[in-house]
Amino acid sequence: MSVYGKRCRMQATSPHPERLPISEPEHVAAIDAVLSASRALVAIAARSLGSADEEITLPQYRSLVILASRGPLGLAELADALSVAPPTATRMCDRLVRKHLVRRGAVRNDRRRVRISLTERGQSLVDDVTRARRSELERVLDAMTADEQHGLAVALESFAAAAGELPDRDWVLGWGP
Repeated sequence: MSVYGKRCRMQATSPHPERLPISEPEHVAAIDAVLSASRALVAIAARSLGSADEEITLPQYRSLVILASRGPLGLAELADALSVAPPTATRMCDRLVRKHLVRRGAVRNDRRRVRISLTERGQSLVDDVTRARRSELERVLDAMTADEQHGLAVALESFAAAAGELPDRDWVLGWGP
C-alpha cells in the first residue's frame, strides 16, 4: 500500500480533517512541483549567501536564521531545530563562534548548560542575506500575475506551517515559541 493510501486511512486523525484527500497522481504532481520550486529557491538562497561579506555555508546560515527567529537556544534545542546530532551542532557553533557570528553564554542557574545567541555581526549577516534574497524573490514574483502570487503565498504559508517554520512576520520581530 502506498504512503498516500495509508494517509487516507488515517484522515480521521489528521490535523486538518476538513481537507479532502487528493489522488495519488495529484499528490505526486504536488511533490514534483515542490521539488522544482525548491531547486529554484535553493539557487536563490545560494546566490544570496554568495553576496554576503562573510563566507558561510547554507547549514551555518540556517543555524543563524533559527537563532534569529527563536532567540537564544541551548545546543540540544538548536540541534533538534536543525535535525542534526548535538555533536554536529556543537561543531557548527564552534565555527560560528570563531567567525564572531554567535556567542556562547552560560545559563544563570546552571553554568554547565550553554545558550547560543546571535552576535550583532550574526544578526547583520542574516539581515543582509535576507535583503538580497527578498530582492531576488521580488524579481521572480514580478514575472507572475497577481492571482498567481496570491495563490503561491497561500500555498507556501501552508507549506511553511506544515514544515514547522515560523511566519516571517514573527521571526523578524524576534518572537518565537
